[in-house]
Amino acid sequence: MDLGVQNKVFMVAGASSGLGYAIAKKLAEEGAKVSIASRNQESIAKAAASISEETAAEIRGYIFDARDADSITQWVEDTQNDFGHIDGLVINAGGPAPGFFEEFDDQAWQAAFELTLMSAVRLIRATLPALKVNGGSILTLTSSAVKEPIDILVMSNVMRSGVNSLVKTLATDLAQYNIRINNLIPGSINTDRIKALNMFLAKRSDTSPGKVRKAAESAIPMGRYGKPEEFANAAAFLLSDAASYITGTNTVVDGGKMKSI
Repeated sequence: MDLGVQNKVFMVAGASSGLGYAIAKKLAEEGAKVSIASRNQESIAKAAASISEETAAEIRGYIFDARDADSITQWVEDTQNDFGHIDGLVINAGGPAPGFFEEFDDQAWQAAFELTLMSAVRLIRATLPALKVNGGSILTLTSSAVKEPIDILVMSNVMRSGVNSLVKTLATDLAQYNIRINNLIPGSINTDRIKALNMFLAKRSDTSPGKVRKAAESAIPMGRYGKPEEFANAAAFLLSDAASYITGTNTVVDGGKMKSI
């Protein structure tokens, strides 16, 4: 399938590794131009160089902090200045800390709010003027927690559900500008984030991360964790013109684990 993303410009947040990196690479393979960003200069430069070497695509790395409004604005301005236009945005940031309700104070909740919900609000707000010129697409990476809350991720459950509602609301508002916006929900995808959560669970239950993973995979109908590139394939489709009549949706990539309808 021709995704129709050749020479289009996509911004991908949190793209130095994991799901963001996989999406940026897939878009580059399809002929898109990609602006990637993360907090670490060395990591994002390395990611940009790696993707460029493998795909020969035009890709640039930028520094940004998803929790900082000025940083977000600067990344958007730099992207528009360097590439000339913006056609799509991937909203992605590290998840809030795991733990249970009584373990978190107001400061922890505020940090989760800034990282997860306000980063989405600010990124969308900053890119809308550019996207309104010719239309475009926005994709938020959320969590299965928006469908089935996860016990150890109370702050993620709350903040990501807010992002989910934001996307559904904006889908109606932005359709008049030919801007589509969708949520992409990962299940257990083999990334550093899932490894960290497995380590957290292992310490809490006095077992090994390997046993935690084995138990998790046994609950997945397909019997394994997903690969980042499998998730990226779905992301690239939803961002592309091939999905031109899809907006306001929740697409799940989880190997069939989720029970909700």
